[in-house]
Parts: sequence; C-alpha cells; structure tokens
Amino acid sequence: MLEKIEMISPSDIENRSFQIISEELGDKKFPPFCENIVKRVIHTTADFDYAENLYISENAVGKGLKALQSGCTIVTDTTMALSGINKRVLSSLGGSVKCFIADEDVKEEAKKRGITRSAVAVEKASKDKNIKIYVVGNAPTALISLYDLIKEGKMEVPDLVVGVPVGFVNVVESKELFVNSEIPCIIARGRKGGSNVAAAIINALLYIVSENRRD
Repeated sequence: MLEKIEMISPSDIENRSFQIISEELGDKKFPPFCENIVKRVIHTTADFDYAENLYISENAVGKGLKALQSGCTIVTDTTMALSGINKRVLSSLGGSVKCFIADEDVKEEAKKRGITRSAVAVEKASKDKNIKIYVVGNAPTALISLYDLIKEGKMEVPDLVVGVPVGFVNVVESKELFVNSEIPCIIARGRKGGSNVAAAIINALLYIVSENRRD
C-alpha cells in the first residue's frame, strides 16, 4: 500500500527544487548571474545537460539586464514563449512582450514568398526600434532570419538574442551562427531547447533585475 504523500506549498516546492538542483550541481562554478539562468532552466526542464549546453556570451547577461531595466520590448517566436514570460514583473519594469506569428500580414507574406511565418515575423519585428531582446524557442528559421538581417545591416544588433529552438533540421546550425558571432546571446547548444526554456531564461533575468531593485 502506498504511503500518503504530504502536500507542500508552491513556494516550498520551488525552494526545495532549487536546493536539490544546487546539491546535484555540486561544486560547479558559473560566472556572475549565469548560475541563476542555468538553475532556472534546469528547474523548468529537470534536465541537467543544460549545465553544460547553455552557452552565454561574455556580454549577454549585462546587456540583457540593462535592456530589461530600461523597460524594453521583447519579441518571441511563439505564443507559448510569450505566455511563459512573467509579464507582471516585466510590466513593473516598464517593459512589454510581443509575438507576431499569428498576424494576418505575416501569414499572407509567408504564403506569398513560400517561407516560414517565423522568418517573416522576425522581419516585421526588426522594424520596431523598441524591440531590444529577441527570444527564439521553437523555429530555427527565425534564428537564421535574424542573423541574416543583422549581418546584412538591415537592423541594429539586439541587446540580447535568446536562441533555444528545439528539433533536428537546421537547429544546431542556426544556433552556432550566434555562438560564433559577437552578438550578445544565450544559446542552448545542440538539439535541445523549446519555448519553455526560452521563457525560463527571460524570467531568470527578470527576477535578477526585480530582486536587485528591492535591495
């Protein structure tokens, strides 16, 4: 007969989860604030591979935090990533988040040109100067389109690119474009990733900013 499992409050569950993550990571060291991001992603996925696979460029965290502090606009490639971002904290900083994937003009343009809506959505986002952080959790075509626009000088370099698409076709290659660039980025190298990972990374940064404001 199974023993009755004790109910635990949500805050206690989260605190205990992070304790377990810290214990399992052991003595592994991370640069300042990177530990917060890695642990948040592991908490979201229960996948410790991210302790090794998450690439965070040297200036990514600093630029991302500064952009969030200034109340920037974030754009995501999926409504799932948008839904997962803590909009209460983001709004308290004066920021907002957008996703153009379901816009009618994006659908029509993608169909006309025979390319993905994700690629067209990035093109649309690139025209909004208030968007400082690009979050890609699903579509490698979005990441490739973003990289091409930046390299061709058709848009300013974002303050931060979160590139964590998941899958098999052009996923690894699209991520390595940013790893091998000087663009501030947080990349889940390899095939793993997803919209939940993308949202977790942004939330980790939001919580860092929010906690520092209270200190």
